Amino acid sequence: MATVRLWSDKDAAADPAVASVFEDIRATRKSDFINNFWRGLANDPALLKRTWDGLKAVMATEGALDPLVREMIYIAVSTANGCSYCIHSHTAAAKARGMTGAQHAELLAVIGLAGQTNHLVTAMQIPVDPEFEV
Repeated sequence: MATVRLWSDKDAAADPAVASVFEDIRATRKSDFINNFWRGLANDPALLKRTWDGLKAVMATEGALDPLVREMIYIAVSTANGCSYCIHSHTAAAKARGMTGAQHAELLAVIGLAGQTNHLVTAMQIPVDPEFEV
């Protein structure tokens, strides 16, 4: 259950700042769907705009990483941070961008292995090899 009110389209239409961001989300994503994350952030229109602008700048622009890779990284970070909502939403986005079942399985294997080895090296407090210093 949400700890904040999730804004309806009618609520958003009554607030020009929220309506503007919702319109941009729809235009950028080429979809009428506004997910609950944005609907919750609408309670603070400035935070909604800042967050959308940041996400759009990283996830919805051309760059060195292709969109599927970005979504897969988002899944990995969301897993590390324990964000179930983001795991679900970015897994759906990755599948929409062509992630196969085999790619998803391999991603999960990498996430699991990285988590295990990160915990082991942290527990042992292994110093970083000089060759790895950047």
